[in-house]
Amino acid sequence: MKLYEKVFYFISGHKRGWVFSSSDLLGKFTRQEADSTLSDLTKNGKIRRVARGMYDYPKYSELLQKELSPDIEQVARAYARKFNWRIEVSGDTALNLLGISTQIPGAYIYHSDGPNKIYELNNGATIEFKKSALKNIGFKHKESSLIVQALKTLGKESIDDKIIKKIRAQLDSSNFEKILKDTQSSTVWIYEIIKEICKNG
Repeated sequence: MKLYEKVFYFISGHKRGWVFSSSDLLGKFTRQEADSTLSDLTKNGKIRRVARGMYDYPKYSELLQKELSPDIEQVARAYARKFNWRIEVSGDTALNLLGISTQIPGAYIYHSDGPNKIYELNNGATIEFKKSALKNIGFKHKESSLIVQALKTLGKESIDDKIIKKIRAQLDSSNFEKILKDTQSSTVWIYEIIKEICKNG
């Protein structure tokens, strides 16, 4: 298998929507191999450059007949891996990513244990990392952090069936069990709502 095919095989093994930098390839390839092959894959339309040094294996919508915008949560996590930061989504950004807030944010905000940084994506979106004390960093799955931060920001009194259904609609039901296990240590009222969200049928 040629280098070009090996690199693409590695990338495509991470499902469509995966966002990554050349750092994510360094366990398998040298920096020079990664950089030159990513450049070729981009030119050939196999992957897409979403920001300086960031790429994705884009999702394609048959309905819209076009490639979808990069997944903001995936982009944030790719930066975190690249710089070895721990990150946590902000409450307002979580509401936006879960479709509860319809306001288009000026920037998607994440708390991190790294320095304050702002990155602009090629589609005009902005991700801002703010140096903060992280409180909910122990979650293994990105969905867990999104849900917990969204619920905390809304507050117990503001959550109704409509909100629960909206959040549920954004999740893949095959992840329900993982989310429930992952969020067991959350505040009691939050966990009770997560149990409602993760009900099948």
